[in-house]
Amino acid sequence: MPDQPVGVLVMAYGTPAAPEDVESYYTHVRRGRPPTPELLADLERRYAAIGGISPLAERTRAQASGIASWLGEGFVVALGQKHAAPFIEDGMAELSEQGAGRVVGLILAPHFSVLSVAQYHQRAAAAAGNDIAYTGIDRWHLHPVLIDLLAERVMRVLIGLPPGSSVETLFTAHSLPERALTLDDPSYPDQLHQTAEAVATRCGLKRWRVAWQSAGRTPEPWIGPDLLEVIPRLPDDGVESVVVCPAGFVSDHLEVLYDVDIEARAVAEAAGLRLSRTSSLNDDPRFMAMLADVVRSAVRSPVSS
Repeated sequence: MPDQPVGVLVMAYGTPAAPEDVESYYTHVRRGRPPTPELLADLERRYAAIGGISPLAERTRAQASGIASWLGEGFVVALGQKHAAPFIEDGMAELSEQGAGRVVGLILAPHFSVLSVAQYHQRAAAAAGNDIAYTGIDRWHLHPVLIDLLAERVMRVLIGLPPGSSVETLFTAHSLPERALTLDDPSYPDQLHQTAEAVATRCGLKRWRVAWQSAGRTPEPWIGPDLLEVIPRLPDDGVESVVVCPAGFVSDHLEVLYDVDIEARAVAEAAGLRLSRTSSLNDDPRFMAMLADVVRSAVRSPVSS
């Protein structure tokens, strides 16, 4: 192993640490613009509905720890978040203090977009400066282990449904503003479709499609179709049960526990549908081993910034 350890910056979106942090967190997400009282109340209501705060911080720490365990000697791992402490810059400073001469950046999201993943890498590379070589991992949406894990979760749900039930599986990811479609190569929607198609093929699904969820509350148009618009139309196609596989998310958090488990389920029940969701990857050991393998592959590639 080299004298200097390889630094691994595991990056995630971040979440409020406590209910009293929701306003400052939301202000950071909005680039310093405080939310209106109505927007703040709505976000606080959604957090309250899942127990007061999101488990994302705990899940992300467990994922960073799991990746570190699988990487072992010669690597040092730090967590850096986009909208909550420790921030991306904090994580890079920690790796520098630990003597990392090179840093690999891994975002806990499988699909690349200029408006999401690229922004993490830009901040990380800027924090690395000229003293630390930085390599960013853009995507891992077709890794065979990821497809296996998602397919296993889909099949686990399908087996539990009533025999003979007409089922459609919806593969979802976080929507982005439509302007992302003019920036991404390959496009963000194409990558989600590739993941969904690979899982559907592995499972032998006859009925499946891609939908988008959790669009931001902004005036500009966001990528669709939206999950909440797709679900009410399913009974017209003879669907009795819907399975949601949030393939763009890797842990339990607000967009899964509220947007799917509460909001989408209410829409499904109103339409006379049974809604089931696949379990999140969280810190599944096979998933952690896979991400460690993704990091090792990046280490073997030429240094970029």
